[in-house]
Amino acid sequence: MKMSLLTILITSLILSCSKSGPLPDHGTTPVTPPVTETYTQYGTPFSQVPAPADAVIYQVNTRAFSTSGKLQGVTDRLDSIKALGVNVIYLMPVYPVGTTNAVNSPYCIKDFNSVAAEFGSFSDLRNLVSSAHDRNMAVIMDFVANHTSWDHPWISAHKNWYQQNGAGQIIPPPNTGWNDVAQLNFTSADMRLELIKAMKYWVYNANIDGYRCDAADFVPADFWKQAIDSLRKINTHQLLLFAEGTRSDHFTAGFQLEYGMGFFYTLKNRIFTQGGPAQSIDSVNNVEYMNATMQAQVVRYITNHDVNLTDGTPEELFDGDAGALTSFVIACYMKGVPMIYNGQEIGYPVRLNYFNNSTPIAWTPNTMLTDAYKKILAFRKNSTAIKTGTLVSYSSNDVCAFVKTSGSEKVLVLANLRNSAVNYPAPSAIANTSWTNAFDTQTVTVGTQVELGAYEYKVLKN
Repeated sequence: MKMSLLTILITSLILSCSKSGPLPDHGTTPVTPPVTETYTQYGTPFSQVPAPADAVIYQVNTRAFSTSGKLQGVTDRLDSIKALGVNVIYLMPVYPVGTTNAVNSPYCIKDFNSVAAEFGSFSDLRNLVSSAHDRNMAVIMDFVANHTSWDHPWISAHKNWYQQNGAGQIIPPPNTGWNDVAQLNFTSADMRLELIKAMKYWVYNANIDGYRCDAADFVPADFWKQAIDSLRKINTHQLLLFAEGTRSDHFTAGFQLEYGMGFFYTLKNRIFTQGGPAQSIDSVNNVEYMNATMQAQVVRYITNHDVNLTDGTPEELFDGDAGALTSFVIACYMKGVPMIYNGQEIGYPVRLNYFNNSTPIAWTPNTMLTDAYKKILAFRKNSTAIKTGTLVSYSSNDVCAFVKTSGSEKVLVLANLRNSAVNYPAPSAIANTSWTNAFDTQTVTVGTQVELGAYEYKVLKN
């Protein structure tokens, strides 16, 4: 996603709580069959791709991840990523970037079927994927279906594959400010097939395990249905498909994962910036899971490449390490799949640029913070209640409180979202009950009042 899209989506999510997103006018959509080309598979398809509810996603900004800015730098740190409890690595775009009218955005793609030299070679990508698989981690790539660079070969070879104005000029995506890219025309059946071929290309030739689909709200739902139906015919792979968007039809099109933008902006703006009630998260839970299938999950986060650069690091947005960790507990445990952005696990204080490699992460250890992330994720891994249990919220104005239940397993989470101590009035359903601390096995009794320190969280199990 480009940064200027955030204003559009914030308005939709925060003010209207709508699940619909703005769409370009693509005209009448053609009826086209699934793609059925024959491909040769490189490598052995990974058989341990996690189910959506089991996923723990780690987003990699390759330009900032290492001083080299190359894929090899990611491969070199796979053990550290794995140690966090991650099982899905999401790579930001690694394709060649356009130069005409460009700002060096990795989302300005001039070749869907190559690895950019700045990131290394095709072999480097294959090695990263196979090395991740060796460590039981899946790899998904970023894919941009909405637009291309202005110097993409399609511009001259297939002008009709792009939207045009009344004067016959190719246009950028309407109402976005993304003037560095050209808007594709989804009335073109041939263009659609070429996009789907490109998506299949990496599954077969690099043995990847799925896609995070950029700016999904700006692409017609019937294209996503066509593409996903075609990808699902690759029955040797258990593909994870992740929509960067908020439209409810993403789930019905076949995506298993969708962005929790409403959750992030409610937490950041309404609760942390405005001091609003913790209960406001409850309505987001209902909105974000509209039309969700049994397997579908919302991906929740306290940072990603866009908001890190434009809004601030988690420590900036959530009042330091303590506020960031408490926010992450809610993102990880309440209702969704957690995503970590590289550097988050050490509290890296620099906003990471993804338009160039000017801000490489200095991987100075922050053992206390990293260990906290590991504990949070380790408990989630072994808790069916947290991953798929029934949610009942008991939140107050200051405390996000909820119980997750699956069979005989029950987990109570209390998270103080204020930078001061609070007394949480326990409702009758949880008052005067006995629990075990999930992280140190100490017995904890919840009375009629629970005192929580500034940004303190408690995770209790029965």
